[in-house]
Order: sequence, then C-alpha cells, then structure tokens
Amino acid sequence: MSQQMKATRGIAAQNGEWQRSKSGWPAITGLLLLSALPVVGGVLRLRDVGAVPESALPLASSVAIVAHIVATSVYCLLGAFQFSPALRVRRGWHRTAGRVLIPAGFVAGLSAVWLAVFFGGPSDERALAMVRLVFAVAMTLSLVLGALAIKRRDFNAHGALMTRAFAIAVSGGTQALVVVLWALPFGEADVVAETWLVAAGFVTNSVVAELLIRRQSSRRTPGVSGRGAL
Repeated sequence: MSQQMKATRGIAAQNGEWQRSKSGWPAITGLLLLSALPVVGGVLRLRDVGAVPESALPLASSVAIVAHIVATSVYCLLGAFQFSPALRVRRGWHRTAGRVLIPAGFVAGLSAVWLAVFFGGPSDERALAMVRLVFAVAMTLSLVLGALAIKRRDFNAHGALMTRAFAIAVSGGTQALVVVLWALPFGEADVVAETWLVAAGFVTNSVVAELLIRRQSSRRTPGVSGRGAL
C-alpha cells in the first residue's frame, strides 16, 4: 500500500512539473523582466520630453516619441503572455490579445520608422538611427505578413512572423544588458560603440527567435497545423 501511495505521489509531482512547464511561466517571467528595462527607460524618456520646451522639439517628433513608448510598452508586456501554451490554447484570449497586440505593434514600428527617417539629432548618431530604422522596418513587415498569414489561416507562418516581430520589440532590454556588460570592463560606450552594441542586441534577439521557430517547427507533426506564438 505504501508503495502505491509513493507511486501516486510521484505521478502527481510529475504532473505538477508538467503543468508548470506547460503554463510557460518561466518564459513569461523572463520576457517581462526583459521588457521592464525599455519600459522603465521609456517612462523616464516621457519625463524628459515633457521637460523639453515646445520650441526645441517639433510637435510631430513629440507625438511619435510618446506613441512609440506607450505602444511598445503595451506590446512587450502583453505580448509576453502570448508565449504561455496554457493561454495560447484559449481561443478567446489569443484572439482578444492579438487584436490589441497587432495595432500596438504597428504603432510602435511605424513611430520608430518616423523617428529614424526624420532624425534630428547629432550627425555622428545617424548610423545608430539607421540601425534602428532597419529593424523597425523589419518588425513592421513581420507584423503585416503575420496579419496576412492569419487571414489565410496559416497558423505556422503567423506564429513565426509574430515571434520575429516580438523579438525585435523587446530588443531594448537586450541592448541595455549588452551596454552594461560592455561598460563593466571598457567604461561608457561612445557613439560608435553604442551603434554596434545596439545592433548586437537586435541581432541577438533575432537569432534567438529563429532558433525558437526552428525548434517549434521540428516538434510539429508534418501536415498538422499548430498555433503560433502570437
């Protein structure tokens, strides 16, 4: 009898571990922590924008900055929960969250494009603006193609494209970590180093996204459609 009880408890413990892994909370927690860095930075940036005299900052740029910060914060924080398998199988949650995430992602991406194209900062920071422009365009295109994929009910392509867009959106957190790791041995980065570090953050997240997509693709049974990450 005692052996049966031990076996039952062992099965229950295994089921509990399986349920925790199935919920995806470790991944969600990590993504939320990663998203918190650019969100906090965005809040501080909003304070700076409010402190700048109106004559020193064009109205269009001010609107674009505010829109980018708010939209990116919503997209990153809410989008992290789309990586929970337990929530993703709930069609109501997935669709409702998607109806918020895709417009928020578009606003975040297009406002980033605007700020890069109409860059008004120092000339030595133009290369940094161009790096951000490339990935902002890539994020926006992923969202467009992802929305078209879900229209034709191609869930696999939709999930892959949305994963790529989300990876670019949360690159701000990775960039902050990369800059800190650089500053520890080398000190504060200059403009050239910052450009390379920002690019490294974007590339790192994009590579991780591709590895995740390949891993999910290899796990799927051929011919069976599955739900994507977003």
